[in-house]
Amino acid sequence: MAVKDQKEKKKRVGPITFLRQVRAEGNKVTWTSRQETIQATIFVLIMSILIAIFLFLTDTVITLFVNFVRGA
Repeated sequence: MAVKDQKEKKKRVGPITFLRQVRAEGNKVTWTSRQETIQATIFVLIMSILIAIFLFLTDTVITLFVNFVRGA
């Protein structure tokens, strides 16, 4: 019952007030620089490639081992 009362007591704002509040909150955000974004993107791509290679090699070794055990 208490949760329902809290939801009913929330003040509703109009769309213009909401957009002003969104813009004000957006201005408070510390955005990364273009250089930082590029560096992070490159890092993610390199790590994704390395993980893909690792998983491929692991899968290949396990497949070879299973085929050896099965005698195929």
